[in-house]
Amino acid sequence: MQNADTIFAVMQERGRTGQPVERLYRMLYNPDLYLKAYAKLYPNKGAMTPGATAETVDGMSMEKIDAIINALQSERYRWTPVRRVFIKKTNGKLRPLGLPTWSDKLLQEVIRSILEAYYEPQFSRHSHGFRPGLGCHTALIEVQTWTGTKWFIEGDISQYFDTIDHSTLIDILAEKIKDNRFLRLIQNLLRTGYMEQWTYNKTYSGTPQGGVLTLPTMLQTIPVRA
Repeated sequence: MQNADTIFAVMQERGRTGQPVERLYRMLYNPDLYLKAYAKLYPNKGAMTPGATAETVDGMSMEKIDAIINALQSERYRWTPVRRVFIKKTNGKLRPLGLPTWSDKLLQEVIRSILEAYYEPQFSRHSHGFRPGLGCHTALIEVQTWTGTKWFIEGDISQYFDTIDHSTLIDILAEKIKDNRFLRLIQNLLRTGYMEQWTYNKTYSGTPQGGVLTLPTMLQTIPVRA
């Protein structure tokens, strides 16, 4: 079985050359991907924050990884509804956050890492949003080199996390990902719903903020060319 670094290298090469990918779902059977995901997630304070259940990183073990993989192999894995809480924004308004269970976080990070490896090479070097080593500060550094610029346009789509269309998102992924089981797993995640004040609510659109595999990482599936 290939190790995680080899898998990511293969995905990066296919992404760089623009080739479609298949059999992504089978990659989710690889324990090394979960160990990599664990190494990235466990230092975060959120790893100890429970979702709709009491499960946190504190109960991590190889047995848990094996249980996730076994459920995936028999297509019995079921996402748990996220626990919705609200935090204050700088403007005083409230922002909803969806807190997944630890097992869901772990699997989401595995999926996110696979998607990132494939789509990252396809991005323009001028795209700074939600990419490794890039962000607001690197964007500002690039802007400093511009000359003759008279206008900067800033845009923000109100409540976009809550309104993203699930079908459109899956269609974008399906353009390059030729694996129905993998796409179905993500589609089921989008439709899992959320618990607010211990009341279950369905999700017909949008992606939860606060999880690992959220809208910003999925939007990496729309490469911006120079």
